[in-house]
Amino acid sequence: MQKRIEMPGFIKPQLATLKTKAPKGDLWLHEIKYDGYRIQVHLNRGRKKVYTRNGLDWTKRITEIAGALAIPGEAIIDGEVVVVHEGRTNFSELQAELAAGRQGRLIYYAFDLLWRNGDIRKLPQIERKQCLLDLLGENDVELPVLFSEHLIGDGQKMFEHAAKLNWEGIVSKRADAPYRSERNENWLKIKAVQKGKFPVVGFVKDPSGVAALYLAKQEGRDSSTSARSERAGLARSQARSESSSIPSSARNQS
Repeated sequence: MQKRIEMPGFIKPQLATLKTKAPKGDLWLHEIKYDGYRIQVHLNRGRKKVYTRNGLDWTKRITEIAGALAIPGEAIIDGEVVVVHEGRTNFSELQAELAAGRQGRLIYYAFDLLWRNGDIRKLPQIERKQCLLDLLGENDVELPVLFSEHLIGDGQKMFEHAAKLNWEGIVSKRADAPYRSERNENWLKIKAVQKGKFPVVGFVKDPSGVAALYLAKQEGRDSSTSARSERAGLARSQARSESSSIPSSARNQS
């Protein structure tokens, strides 16, 4: 009788390498780059664990998402938790929801499957995504969990479209590559850069300095009354512990 392989604990995530141009060809699949927190969900025969990018236990902070993943057997899902605001993911809104202990606006975009009653990380990326899609569909998983759709082929066109919509960018992944717990060029991130002049109308302080700036946007002859929060002092923020009220080291596929 074959001995059952024990399900592992936290798995170090695969990370993307920054590029200025998206790859082309059928060897690549392209996903939207979400502006949120990287989250790994472990489902072990009814028991559930949620980990951040650095392996801290966030099970109590992401209970509604974990509860929506009513999947029998064993599975480890890789994805990103976000808040969608005005048609795109918004990191500042996500931080505010987590700081207040609210979960009603949180959405989990699942984009990879690492374990399904056994280790499947050696399978090609495209096969793992199909396994993930089948798993979510067969178990009628619905909001707040969504499957991260992708396109195959010309990533540059998708990137240009994403930039026009003011999305953060795209992540391009080799369709034939296994999952590796490292930063490599099988995953590429292409970021959209939004340019403009924005007057500073306020800021948020934290113990390490300025955590965020509030910027006004010019609309016609007048400045918009709605301010936008932009992260500042990123290096200082990343040095803070994930156990603080608004952690930042759990960030996305980058």
